[in-house]
Amino acid sequence: MDVEPDAATVFAQSVQEFQARVRAVGPEAWGRPTPCADWDVSALVNHVVGEQRWVVPMMGGRTVAEVGDALDGDLLGSAPQEAADAAAKAAVAALCEPGALERTVHLSFGDFSGADYAWQLAADHVVHSWDLAVAVGADPHLDHDLVTRMARWWEQWEDAYRGAGAVGGRVEVATDASAQDRLLASFGRDPRWGS
Repeated sequence: MDVEPDAATVFAQSVQEFQARVRAVGPEAWGRPTPCADWDVSALVNHVVGEQRWVVPMMGGRTVAEVGDALDGDLLGSAPQEAADAAAKAAVAALCEPGALERTVHLSFGDFSGADYAWQLAADHVVHSWDLAVAVGADPHLDHDLVTRMARWWEQWEDAYRGAGAVGGRVEVATDASAQDRLLASFGRDPRWGS
């Protein structure tokens, strides 16, 4: 019988997906548009790096107020791929520490377990992996098992996220659409973007 991986493992897999796309960003591609209308490639990667940089203080028990604006602004600097790699490694290490998934994390919208936080972050990484891939012409196909796990988690959270304005409206896709396309559409992404 297969054992479902824990939230830290799923998060680490989602980070690998994202980092693979970051490595595919050529020097000329940082200003390209993405499916996130307000973000070009640089802003999208900066957003995810920001989320990753928040993991260490959040898993250390700090609050959003205590961190303040320390992680605002440009987190990529002159070496964006290296900044993304360092942030990814630190985030994965913090969530994979013994006992991390049982800790309480104080997010801006409430207290959650480390496991819940890891799932939230993994969802963002999965969707933004696709965003980044289609923006820079990298492989947009995400790991099928990761997509399946995220879809199962997302079923429980989609209405709450949409009600809070965190994701756009569902995009219509064909009834025989792939699991990946259905997941993207449920996050308000048009899987045909850029094609």
